[in-house]
Amino acid sequence: MKVLVIYLIVVNMAAFGIMGIDKHKARRHKSRISENSIFTSGIIGGGLGVLLGMSFFHHKTKHLKFKVGIPVIVLLNIIMFGYLVQKLK
Repeated sequence: MKVLVIYLIVVNMAAFGIMGIDKHKARRHKSRISENSIFTSGIIGGGLGVLLGMSFFHHKTKHLKFKVGIPVIVLLNIIMFGYLVQKLK
């Protein structure tokens, strides 16, 4: 259980950081982080980090696939990790 909590903290911090880095790169017209990488970070458990990063950095907030997709991923993360918690009890 403790490992799961640590995993979620780390992956969400990384996902939040990815959003910040991509926003920084976008402003400077540099090579960007792919949208697939951002979605993957959300799918592996960092959905909340991506969602918070979208809000905090005002990044990808106009893209429909992010406005809809990331909240769906967060919901799936909650279901998936809720299931894992029940199995670990």
